[in-house]
Amino acid sequence: MSDRVTRVLLLAATIFLGVLALGPYIDRWFFASTEPRLVTPRGDLAQFEKTAVSLFQSVAPSVVQVVSQNQATGAVGSGTGFIWDRAGHVVTNDHVVGDGSDLVVRLADGRLSGAKLVGRAPNYDLAVIRLNERGALPPPVTIGSSQNLMVGQAAFAIGNPFGLDQSLTSGIISALERRLPTDSGREIAGVIQTDAAINPGNSGGPLLDSAGRLIGVNTAIFSPSGANAGIGFAIPVDRVNRVVPQLIDRGRVPNPGIGIIAADEAATAQLGITGVVIAAVVPGSPAERAGLKGIDPETGRIGDVVTAVDDRPVRRLPDLTDRLEEVGVGKPVTLALLRGSSTNKVRVEVADLKN
Repeated sequence: MSDRVTRVLLLAATIFLGVLALGPYIDRWFFASTEPRLVTPRGDLAQFEKTAVSLFQSVAPSVVQVVSQNQATGAVGSGTGFIWDRAGHVVTNDHVVGDGSDLVVRLADGRLSGAKLVGRAPNYDLAVIRLNERGALPPPVTIGSSQNLMVGQAAFAIGNPFGLDQSLTSGIISALERRLPTDSGREIAGVIQTDAAINPGNSGGPLLDSAGRLIGVNTAIFSPSGANAGIGFAIPVDRVNRVVPQLIDRGRVPNPGIGIIAADEAATAQLGITGVVIAAVVPGSPAERAGLKGIDPETGRIGDVVTAVDDRPVRRLPDLTDRLEEVGVGKPVTLALLRGSSTNKVRVEVADLKN
């Protein structure tokens, strides 16, 4: 009896091992797909996908790559730009143009064109160039407004990150009213912060809302590694829409000011002073004509401190420069000045302090 059980067990084991050994062949003979499989219908795209696809198809043809080369040093820079008007003007960042003497633009359809610098605004990190060979151009990017933007709404960026042209990224507006230092030593106010992926090469490209309208010009990222870290910045379109026409018309934008040199903000804060300490007054400037006083070079005694402009508090230099820009060249402002323990008001005309 035990021999019979042993034989049965051996047979079962043999069959089991045989099945294991033949398993791959059985799978291939009966279950393997040796012909192309049937495609499962996908169905309609989700609404947010339709929005992104439509936006890219509409705007991408108007986004270009800008390459700048300095013949003297051989340095080459690359960024993004976009068609501003049918005259062939392209908007990009000032730092993309840099000191390049040769500018080349590659359109979305692959065409190459030399370009001429029309104007630069380093204080706003904006520049305008014009295509030499225009031909049939894609339509200008539609202009929106940055006045009514809300944190949380969708944002889309099109550009050439790392030279990879026609790249679309999306995200949201993460914050508003940021301040961004520029290479010129000024700060751009009202800057848009977004988590749409912006990398080197995206600079100068458009930041768009879900309607495909321009709401900003991508200009910088905050990243310890130099790559996208979810914090990108864009110059608000309302400022762009003021600066660009002036660059096209005159090649520069006015530099509104009253002719003062401000003291170091850190030193001012250490002294517990709120406002803009006037370190010096430019000779022949509106500030000098209005009688403003800087720090006495012999005694080090503080002269005037600007505490308000047109009844709006001034805590830092950007508060003053922002207001002067809003008022514009040729118009007066009323400054509240603290001199010693007394406060008085002085009317000063805003002038164009040409660089």
